[in-house]
Amino acid sequence: MKQLIRLPAIILSLAVLGACSLAPIANIGLVEKILTAEQQAALTADEVIRMLKEGNARFTSNDLTARNHSEQVRKSTDAQYPKAIVLSCVDSRVPVEDVFDRGIGDIFVARVAGNFVNEDILGSMEFACKVSGSKLVLVLGHGHCGAVKAAVDDVKLGNITAMLQKIRPAVGVVDYAGDRTSKNAKFVQMVCESNVRYTIEQIRRNSPILKGMEDRGEIKIVGAVYDMDDGTVGWLD
Repeated sequence: MKQLIRLPAIILSLAVLGACSLAPIANIGLVEKILTAEQQAALTADEVIRMLKEGNARFTSNDLTARNHSEQVRKSTDAQYPKAIVLSCVDSRVPVEDVFDRGIGDIFVARVAGNFVNEDILGSMEFACKVSGSKLVLVLGHGHCGAVKAAVDDVKLGNITAMLQKIRPAVGVVDYAGDRTSKNAKFVQMVCESNVRYTIEQIRRNSPILKGMEDRGEIKIVGAVYDMDDGTVGWLD
């Protein structure tokens, strides 16, 4: 009987010892490093694109890199050297860092409904590239975009009305003779891609700093579209 009474206590002791011994092991294999200035300077835009493509492949195969975020936070306190700046929509279904399997300090992310540019975002991009050394500007659209659908239907609602005027030019340039409403998924997708390309044009037109850096081969300005159905990113030519 005494042995039976003591058994739970023994099991509890073993569990505590096991937890203590496993605690240090839990962090083994986690990525703790952040990008350094030297590593960032050695990168090319094409290498950054390759890294983002590889990261997206890991995302879609549910094989995201294990990271020690607490350690990365501590190591990135004094400085940051991101590889790229990504302009994305605010859509909650597009978790940019996860989509590309990036950690703390890896990328700048600017977000606005419909992923268009204005003076503030252009300034942020110039800071990312000219001041902080990023090698890539990526405009990332996505399928089933509510802002694009609203622009297609020319919605009028509060401050959304003015916001959608930034996207409307991308609607007008699409050559399509079919149903030009948000009910037509094919047309919405065409406008989504058109909007990404239009945004890239606006970046080059309205930021001499970024245009000059691109012309000198210091950065690349590219576009892509996130597929909401399977998580893949399709890169535009």
